[in-house]
Amino acid sequence: MDLISVGGPVMLGLFFVGLVLVWLLLSYIPVRLWIAAWASGVRISLGSLVGMRLRKVPPRVIVDPQINATKAGLHLDLDQLEAHYLAGGNVNRVVQALISADKAGIELAFQQAAAIDLAGRDVREAVQVSVNPKVIQTPKVAAMAKDGIQLIATARVTVRANIQRLVGGAGEETILARVGEGIVSTIGSAESHKAVLESPEAISKTVLAKGLDSGTAYEILSIDIADVDVGKNIGAELQTDQAEADKRIAQAKAEQRRAMAVAHEQEMKARVQEMRAKVVEAEAKIPEAMAIAFRAGNLGSLPRGTSDE
Repeated sequence: MDLISVGGPVMLGLFFVGLVLVWLLLSYIPVRLWIAAWASGVRISLGSLVGMRLRKVPPRVIVDPQINATKAGLHLDLDQLEAHYLAGGNVNRVVQALISADKAGIELAFQQAAAIDLAGRDVREAVQVSVNPKVIQTPKVAAMAKDGIQLIATARVTVRANIQRLVGGAGEETILARVGEGIVSTIGSAESHKAVLESPEAISKTVLAKGLDSGTAYEILSIDIADVDVGKNIGAELQTDQAEADKRIAQAKAEQRRAMAVAHEQEMKARVQEMRAKVVEAEAKIPEAMAIAFRAGNLGSLPRGTSDE
C-alpha cells in the first residue's frame, strides 16, 4: 500500500515530464511541415529539418518553396535553396521566377536566377517583363531645331527584359537617358521644327536605329513619340540677348571714351593752371630783380638828348 501511494505521484511526475519533452520536441521539429512535405511529394527527413533549425534557417522558408516547385513539376535541390537563403537571397522569389519561366518556355537555370536575385534585381519581375513587355515613359525632353524653335517631346519606350544581361546590365535609367539624348540629337539635326511636327515618327525611327539597348538589361522593342509641343523661339531670344549684349558693350566703350576725354580735359586744365602759376611767380620776381639791379648800378636813367623815339 505504501509502494502504491509512493509510486503514484512518481508516475504522474514522469508523465508530465514526458509531456513536456514531447511538446518541446514537437515545437522544435516542425512535424506538420514534414507531413505536408511528404504529402506533396517532397522527400525530406526530420533530421534535415532539425539541421535547418541548428543552422538558424527557418524550415518553412525552404520547404514551402520546394513544395511549390514540386507541384509545378520542377525538381530543386534543398541544399541549394538553403545555401541561397544563407547568402542573403530571397528563396521564394527565385522559385516563383523559375516556375514562371518554365511555364513561359524561358530557359532559366537556378544558378542564374540566384545570381540575379543576389545582384539586387527582382528576378520574378524580370521574367514577367520577358513575357509581357512593359512601357516606360521618358520625362519631357526639350531640344531646338536649326531654325531656332524649341520643341518639347515625350516618348513611350516598350522594353523587354533580357535575362542573359540582367547581371551587370544597365537599368531603366540608362534607357531613358539614351532615348532622351537621341531625341535631342534628332530634333537638333532637323532643318525646321515644322518638319518634326509633320512626321514625329521620324524621331522614333532614327532613335531606334541607334541601338540604345546595348549593354543594358533590356531590349527596346519600340519607341513611340507620345507628344510634341512647341516651346520658345530660342533663336530669337538668343539674337535679342546678343543685341542687348552688343548694346551694353557699345555703351561701356562710349563711357570709357567719355571718361578718357574728361580725364584729358582735366589734365589740360591742370597744366594751364600750372603755367599760370609759373607766370605769376615770375611776375612777382620782377620788382625784386629790378631793385637788385638798381642797387648794383646796372639800372639808371637814360642820357639826355635821347628818347625812345
